[in-house]
Amino acid sequence: MNQKVMIVTGGSRGIGAATAQIAATRGYAVCISYRSQKEAADSVVSAILLAGGKALALPVDVASEMDVVTMFQTVDRELGPVTALVNNAGILERQMRIAEMDAARLNRIFATNVTGSFLCAREAIRRMSTKRGGVGGAIVNLSSAASRLGSPGEYVDYAASKGAIDTFTLGLAKEVAAEGIRVNAVRPGVIYTDIHASGGEPGRVERVKESIPMRRGGQPEEVAKAIMWLLSEEASYTTGTLLDVTGGR
Repeated sequence: MNQKVMIVTGGSRGIGAATAQIAATRGYAVCISYRSQKEAADSVVSAILLAGGKALALPVDVASEMDVVTMFQTVDRELGPVTALVNNAGILERQMRIAEMDAARLNRIFATNVTGSFLCAREAIRRMSTKRGGVGGAIVNLSSAASRLGSPGEYVDYAASKGAIDTFTLGLAKEVAAEGIRVNAVRPGVIYTDIHASGGEPGRVERVKESIPMRRGGQPEEVAKAIMWLLSEEASYTTGTLLDVTGGR
């Protein structure tokens, strides 16, 4: 059997790191990409290698077409053709009302969160599609409960980028369903990760957790396990699905 090969973008921390580590225990050779967190990425790879797995970390800005193409070519060479893609890389910026936002901020958010996911999916499809000689595969996009809630007063731009990911997931799933590729999305709720610090409120989970029916924030591993289910054969008839992992919110 050919080696299962996974790419997890933004895999140095949080949900991406948890997904990479679980995937490695389930027989995947894993490539994680990172933009600036080299030490964190190397730490994830080291842990996987120590446990007997196969992994590498690559510096990639997913908003750069050249970076994305180079990453996939490196994975082809080092690990083999990709069979699973987790479009996890995403950014948000400081909490702000729309009346204060400038175009540069919007372009940064959409370039990483939307264009980056499109570019990575394109390269994955070129390798996975049975119409192109591939053996099929699965893609999971990281959306957010923000796509349903809108994140007013905090980051409507981030929420809108995740709304685009929802639509992208639905359209792409239908486009490649007959080519052996399944495409789904996970929409995490309030999860204990470093992304809240990027928004200027590291303690955001603690502030909002009482508004969640389960009365707690989620752990990265809880989202990672949902991602892994969607990538697995247990989800063999599931495509075009948006899976909420939100504690009921």
